[in-house]
Amino acid sequence: MCGLTGFLSLGDIGPRLDAEALLRRMAGALRHRGPDSAGVWSDREVGIGLGHRRLAIVDLSQAGHQPMTSASGRYVIAFNGEIYNHTQLRAELAQLGRSPAWRGHSDTETLLAGFEAWGFEATLKRAVGMFAIALWDRQERTLSLARDRMGEKPLYWGWQGGVGGRSRTLLFGSELKALRAHPAFAAVVDRDALALLLRHNYIGAPHAIYQGIHKLEPGCWLQVSQAQPEPQIHAYWSALEVALQGHAEPFVGSENDAVDRLEALLKDAVGQQMMADVPLGAFLSGGIDSSAVVALMQAQSSRPVKTFTIGFHEPGYNEAEHAKAVAQHLGTEHTELYIEPAQALAVIPDLPKLYDEPFSDSSQIPTFLVSQLARQHVTVSLSGDGGDELFCGYERYRLAHKLWHRMSKVPRPLRHLACSTLQLLSPDQWNRLIDLVESALPAKRRHPILGDKIYKGAGLLGSAHFSDLYRGLISHWPDPAKVVLGSSEPTTILSECSASLMPGLSDVERMMVLDQLSYLPGDILTKVDRAAMGVSLESRVPMLDHRVVEFAACLPQGLKLHDGVTKWPLRQVLYRHVPQALIDRPKMGFAIPLKGWLRAPLKDWAEALLDPARLAREGYFDVAAVRRKWDDHVHGRRDWQAHVWDVLMFQAWLDEQAR
Repeated sequence: MCGLTGFLSLGDIGPRLDAEALLRRMAGALRHRGPDSAGVWSDREVGIGLGHRRLAIVDLSQAGHQPMTSASGRYVIAFNGEIYNHTQLRAELAQLGRSPAWRGHSDTETLLAGFEAWGFEATLKRAVGMFAIALWDRQERTLSLARDRMGEKPLYWGWQGGVGGRSRTLLFGSELKALRAHPAFAAVVDRDALALLLRHNYIGAPHAIYQGIHKLEPGCWLQVSQAQPEPQIHAYWSALEVALQGHAEPFVGSENDAVDRLEALLKDAVGQQMMADVPLGAFLSGGIDSSAVVALMQAQSSRPVKTFTIGFHEPGYNEAEHAKAVAQHLGTEHTELYIEPAQALAVIPDLPKLYDEPFSDSSQIPTFLVSQLARQHVTVSLSGDGGDELFCGYERYRLAHKLWHRMSKVPRPLRHLACSTLQLLSPDQWNRLIDLVESALPAKRRHPILGDKIYKGAGLLGSAHFSDLYRGLISHWPDPAKVVLGSSEPTTILSECSASLMPGLSDVERMMVLDQLSYLPGDILTKVDRAAMGVSLESRVPMLDHRVVEFAACLPQGLKLHDGVTKWPLRQVLYRHVPQALIDRPKMGFAIPLKGWLRAPLKDWAEALLDPARLAREGYFDVAAVRRKWDDHVHGRRDWQAHVWDVLMFQAWLDEQAR
């Protein structure tokens, strides 16, 4: 795992600019992604430069140093990630008679040989792995950037500098902090992207927090040159196309055949991802996904696998006991750490620098803590991410389907009328009314925030389509463009999606695909990448091997949600290794007690960031709208933790940029 960066200038970069010093500064901003070594390469005449920071995982020798030049001298690459099937690719090259005199056994060198033998896109299609790539073709004078199929590795890019003139520079890198180190970087906040943050707690590709900067979308590559500065973006793989093809050509074997095939694919993916020349382990929450990964790791390991989990003392937030039971059954070398509130709170000041772009999924905190724990023992850690999106694990899938099934039977005008009627009372008024009605009931049968749910549910009643309902269900601020001053919320696949875009898919299947395209890369994978790389830990995600993704897509929905049981085929694989009694329990998630923290230990910190005078001076938010949410939350009238955290993470990030 590494960090890459670089630039391509329109015209000569000029005699006064020390290109190599600049590249070292840009790459230096990514030192946490690659503490083992650094390298730069540039061609002043052409105006191209590549910078790299290396976390040595495979081939620890100098033969794996980057930027790396191909055997013929035509290509120069800066590469972040792992190609798990690179030894097979070397064998294919040997059969073609295209094997160079290998200098080492790194996957970077394999990629370069592949580009020379097969071309850029054809090699990407052959590669099994996670990656971000910057490749300079010295013969054609073209720059190609590529990102892995599911978006495990990040890649930002964008033109900065004079509009239309020869002073423009294309900047690219693994994180924004590398781009900010270049003098052409303008650092102007994109208010439209900020609206997306308030909608979903992340800024999804292709958008980024700065104007003129983009995230390359998963499964895509772009090519640009000085002669053709307008980037040409191509998709070499698409999760949407995979889903549609899987639905058109479903798996036709028996249930047992499906479980056998899934186990074989997962076992192979896990086995390949155990490839490393450094210590390796796994995150273990004790849930289905991480337990399945660890079970298949232990089945292929001659020694106990190192596993890691963190626990919280607060009731309702602790999965450590379940993880410990699974670890004991599998015989792993298990390490757990119970986190005190002070330890978790101490992470918060570092979040803006760690995530580098406003990001407000509060599970970023325990994700960082478990990464920090693992890094004390290993350099690579496998995780179970992706299982929910592939095998129908989220409860919201069933909830949204149930809601739409009932709502769609009622004519939309009547639903609008019901919506207006229910919203005549505020959530607080509803809560007081319900408290009055339920006052005679036992405490355990009362619903203290039912008014909040009624009010939000009323807002969903007017949904014209199922996709509108789902977008509303997973939104934080329902109309963020009214909160972010001067913004216009961009369209995304979540706002544009309709049944015509995914013909033949059921409502639940469409939700799963939408999450694979948006929530998974934008939230889950971003969270894990930044948390792990923040402590120089490589994270790997076997569930997202594209062969597993493609197989999951062709499984009938009735197998994924089988007689009301979520992730049925994945459970069956796991039950072959771990007793069902250790696994079957309600899904808990990876959360922290943020609601209470904001009302007590974090109150002063939050109040300073949300000071009305400061908000008005900065001019990003409708001060009254933000303060209403904060006041309601801090006084216990409503639970607005997610909405408030969205704003706080931007405010904290803004502070970090000013330093």
